[in-house]
Amino acid sequence: MELFIDKIDSAIGILILVSDGESLCALDYAGYEPRMLKFLHARYGHVRWKDTRDPLGFSSRMRAYLAGDLGCVNSIPANPGGTAFQQQVWSALRAIPAGAVLTYSGLAAQLGKPTAYRAVGMSNALNPIAIVVPCHRLVGATGALTGYAGGLERKRWLLQHEGVDLAQLTRERGRQRSQ
Repeated sequence: MELFIDKIDSAIGILILVSDGESLCALDYAGYEPRMLKFLHARYGHVRWKDTRDPLGFSSRMRAYLAGDLGCVNSIPANPGGTAFQQQVWSALRAIPAGAVLTYSGLAAQLGKPTAYRAVGMSNALNPIAIVVPCHRLVGATGALTGYAGGLERKRWLLQHEGVDLAQLTRERGRQRSQ
């Protein structure tokens, strides 16, 4: 199996994109390669790496997203692998529009499994395709930023980049919980 890899600089660090030649199968941050490699080796076994500039135009679309074209990543074909439940969660994440957030329990309810919020959280944590499969758009019940494999500062940056007012979000969630 041959996988195509590119690295691009960004305001949130170096992004590492991996394509299988048809779709994006991993997107992670420099410094998190061991985690990414573990996922890829578990999925594909032994692979050959081919440094490729802008595989299938994915790097260009990521640059456009980072420059403010928030919807351009929606058309990137993603193939994260995973279990049937993980795929269901990751597909639902892609339906959350830029600038919107959802709670873990809210996503579980959307999936028809309202008590599976912890399983949603675990699936979210195992997402191998950051940003394109927007796991950063899930927040805690209070609106607090919780868990992000790339670090909470990156999650905060991504949400603010997408226009989420984090202070307002926390106030709104607090009011909803007190009612």
